[in-house]
Amino acid sequence: MEVGLDPNSKVGPIAYTDVKDIKSSLQAMVKVGAEVVQDVKEVGGGLLIAQVKDVDGNVVGLRQQS
Repeated sequence: MEVGLDPNSKVGPIAYTDVKDIKSSLQAMVKVGAEVVQDVKEVGGGLLIAQVKDVDGNVVGLRQQS
């Protein structure tokens, strides 16, 4: 288990789930009503992250190790 803190977060703690293909996972979430908060970006060491807001307003993170 890893825990990371984002000192620049404006929404509070965000839970990230590991995915195999972040772009297709992001598209699948948008297809069922999620809104992109943070598009896919590399944050160092080959780690890709993205954030979406679900239909209940919760921000959820996706991450992929490359």
